Amino acid sequence: MKYEISAEDRKILRETAKKQMDFACQERNKILKEKWYLHNALRGETPMVVLESWGFNDEVITPRLKCTGEFARKTEFELYQNFVNQELFDDDRVTPDRFEMGYHTEFKLYDLDMHKEFATGREEEDTSGVSMRFLPVIEDLEDDFHKIKPSIFSVDIEGTEQEFQLLTDTFGDILPVKMKMDCLYSVPTQLIIHLMGMENMMLNLAQYPDLFKKLMDQAADDTLAYYDMLEENHLILPTTEYESVGQGTFAFNHELPDTPTVDGRYLTRRDVWGYMDSQETLSISPKMFEEIIFPCYEKIGSQFGLLSYGCCEPVDRVWDNCISKFKNLRKVSISPWCNEEFMGERLRGSSIIYHRKPAATFLGVSGRDLDEEAFRKYIRRSLTAARGCKMEITQRDIYTIDNNVQKARRYIQIIREEIENNWK
Repeated sequence: MKYEISAEDRKILRETAKKQMDFACQERNKILKEKWYLHNALRGETPMVVLESWGFNDEVITPRLKCTGEFARKTEFELYQNFVNQELFDDDRVTPDRFEMGYHTEFKLYDLDMHKEFATGREEEDTSGVSMRFLPVIEDLEDDFHKIKPSIFSVDIEGTEQEFQLLTDTFGDILPVKMKMDCLYSVPTQLIIHLMGMENMMLNLAQYPDLFKKLMDQAADDTLAYYDMLEENHLILPTTEYESVGQGTFAFNHELPDTPTVDGRYLTRRDVWGYMDSQETLSISPKMFEEIIFPCYEKIGSQFGLLSYGCCEPVDRVWDNCISKFKNLRKVSISPWCNEEFMGERLRGSSIIYHRKPAATFLGVSGRDLDEEAFRKYIRRSLTAARGCKMEITQRDIYTIDNNVQKARRYIQIIREEIENNWK
């Protein structure tokens, strides 16, 4: 992508940047920011609520875009992404008072390229949101183990600096541009699925457990080598404000360093948030997860300053013998497939936040009206299960709101009403 912005697109971006700054300066936004700090410090009084819009941004952001240049249009999209929640849904996502961008880095597991096949048969870039599958690069692990090479990773400093300077020149006087790093995001089994496919991964786990463990061990070592590279290049940046911690939550905290250096040294992986999940392994036994998968996860995840864990997998199945061992764990995902009551018992009174992910079926099924009574009953159960815990609620995996913003606003409003009436 070329880093260039036309005069007309520059005007549009400056107007959109002003919108973001206007939202960021609202008193309500400042109050929300302080609530997040209290929440992540385990001193919040009520659950935080976030609706992730990425799945239906084609309904709420794309129709508003005016820029015509590729890079300008991408930037305009990102600007809207920063304030669309505050503007449309009235949830607890905070609008940043800056435009944040990260370094251009690459991490390619085992130096292997993934290959995808889409349902439409069209090219990848033309099929956003369309069903697809991963075509195996590794099939039989014993036969194909020779394909496994050291993972490769790099950073494009020059390209990053070009983008940063162009954005600063375009609207930095209105909305400051700042380099940022979201949490260190590590999902080894997802990357392996991308190279094997689900069926082959399950077969190889069963047929070659020792080889698979060797594969996981290398994934851990290569990931830590990538972090070494980031540290050597001073690319580890604070995760204490607006930065994403994965899965619809945010970094706000006063526990981790909030400057790129501390006590005369640059930050390391131990100074920042990390995120991990292993939803691809939900079908294997807890014992197999403990013996083959978790050693890799523990080796990586134990090195972060704070850790958020889990996506769609039911973490209750591997909680006692695995996930609970993380001493730095601050948030754990309670997915629609998780035993809510079990996890409520385990987390009650702890320093780990009960991060509830409601089922998408109430809001996200196309053509269906919102069944308010059924949804209220559903949320009440979650609130009851999490009593005595610190809780947040993130609605994820919504791919359409039927272009009905009021439906989504009402959804958030119902959650707030149930919190008001039932949270203790």
